This record gives sequence, structure tokens and C-alpha cells, in this order.
Amino acid sequence: MAILNISNVNQYYGGSHILRDISLKADFGKVTVLLGRNGVGKTTLLKSLMGLVPIRSGQIEFDGIPIQASTPYERARSGIGFVPQGREIFPRLTVEENLRMGLASKPAGTPIPTDLFEMFPILDEMRKRRGGDLSGGQQQQLAIARALACGPKLLVLDEPTEGIQPSIIKEIGRVITRMAKQENMAILLCEQYYDFAEELADYYYVLDRGAVVADGPGTEMKEKNVRQRVTI
Repeated sequence: MAILNISNVNQYYGGSHILRDISLKADFGKVTVLLGRNGVGKTTLLKSLMGLVPIRSGQIEFDGIPIQASTPYERARSGIGFVPQGREIFPRLTVEENLRMGLASKPAGTPIPTDLFEMFPILDEMRKRRGGDLSGGQQQQLAIARALACGPKLLVLDEPTEGIQPSIIKEIGRVITRMAKQENMAILLCEQYYDFAEELADYYYVLDRGAVVADGPGTEMKEKNVRQRVTI
């Protein structure tokens, strides 16, 4: 069942047509992968989904409700967790304080879910350490855990492997797979690292010049030569 439906979305920056009639969906229990070369509109699409930039036309429907007029905090409160490119953790706050920021939409005093520390044991060890003192890979794990803290129905990740060492990439992949298999969450993964995307994808979309130019089941990515479409 689709939790997210994006229909005929158009976006402009000045006179430039950045997103061109984009339509895609993300299903519960599935990892939907968004692929494309740099500059084709992937991050703009995610920012439009989160309400960080307004769309010119089209519809974004989440859990059966149109949200294109909703504020970013309303979208987060409705059940969308977002891990932006570059992580954007709070460097002066501790790991624990960063995780509590992920609970901002919950009642005061809501505890940090213990399963976050089971998924990312390093965060348990570093609860009192400032976020800015963590390595890049540890910060990425913190950013994902912060997005998961509120129990989202949709987890949106923008380039989670960027600048991350291979061991952490495997850990992140394991967590994404675990989340999707729970079947009460959908994953929308925007990714430049093709092998990582192919390994996780239940369904894929390829963007080029702001439009969806290919899509299909993840099992068909090799057959359809998707790697060549997205390799610079």
C-alpha cells in the first residue's frame, strides 16, 4: 500500500523548470530508491516533499491526505522523518540531546526509544558526547536515529552514504532493510552510490533533467542497465 503519492509535481527556480511533472510513490514495507546524476533535481524533489520549498503545481499526498500546503513541521508531525544531505545534526548538543530533538513533536518527557541504541550501539556509548565530536559516519547514524525517534511512517534519506566509510555504509544498509521489513514504514532513499542503492531497492526511479525517465522493480535494475543511466 502506498503511503506517499507524488503526482505531476512541477518546480521552478526563477525561470528554470527544475522538476517536470514528477510522479512517484512509496509503499509500506518497501525501499524506494531515487537515482540520478548530480543536478537533476533529486534534492529539490525531497525539499519539495518536506515543504522546504513550495511546488508550483501538482499534488503530494501522504497517508491519503494532500500535504502540499502543509508546513514542514506539520509534515514531520504527520509521520515523515527526514535525514538531509550533510546530516545537519546539532554539533554543540550531546548525542542524547540530538535524539531528544527528534521527539519534539511528542509530549514532554517522552523517552528516547531504546531500540535506537540497539540499532546503533555506538550512540549508546557516546550519549554524553557532543555531536560535533563524532566522526562523519557516527554523525550519519545519529541523524538517522534522530529521524527515527518519533516513529515515522515514511523515512526520507538524502545521500546517506556520502563521505561515509564502508563499514558504516553496511551498518546503515542493515538498519534501512530492518526498518522496511517491519512493514509499518516506507523508505524513500535518494542515493548516488549505485551498488548500495541496487542492493536495497524494492523499486527504483531514475531522474534526468528534472523528469522521471525510468522506473521499475529493483530486481530489474541490472537488466535495464540502470547503472549506465546514472553514472557520470
